[in-house]
Amino acid sequence: MILSSSEIARRLHDGDLVIDPYNGASQQPASYDLRVAEEMTLPRGVCTLVPSIERVELPQDLAATLRCRSSLARRGVLLGGGFVDPGFRGQLTLCLTNTGSEEISLAAGDRVVQMILQEVLNGGRLYEGRYQDSRGAVHSR
Repeated sequence: MILSSSEIARRLHDGDLVIDPYNGASQQPASYDLRVAEEMTLPRGVCTLVPSIERVELPQDLAATLRCRSSLARRGVLLGGGFVDPGFRGQLTLCLTNTGSEEISLAAGDRVVQMILQEVLNGGRLYEGRYQDSRGAVHSR
């Protein structure tokens, strides 16, 4: 099941889900828009690693799917790597590739990726990978 905005708000209030800093303008009916941490340019034909402002902590019963916002997709931006496992904590590195005809400038705080939170049934295994506690844009290790 995909979490609604009211369920996301409840889970944030209860403290078992962390999105910090939280921005009410980023809350959508069934997703949360992640924002760019710093001013960036997306050159044509290049995958650019973009750090989110938000630090996220997912409990054992939630996972997240990441999708490029349609406003950027319409300009030719594609998102690579779009899943966050239960137990992940840290800033998210957004892999944005500009396939459009011109470079795209992003300002710090621009909303670029939708994070869709879903319940994981009977989950118990948590993420313990190399990107745990990420800060900033993290390259492949």
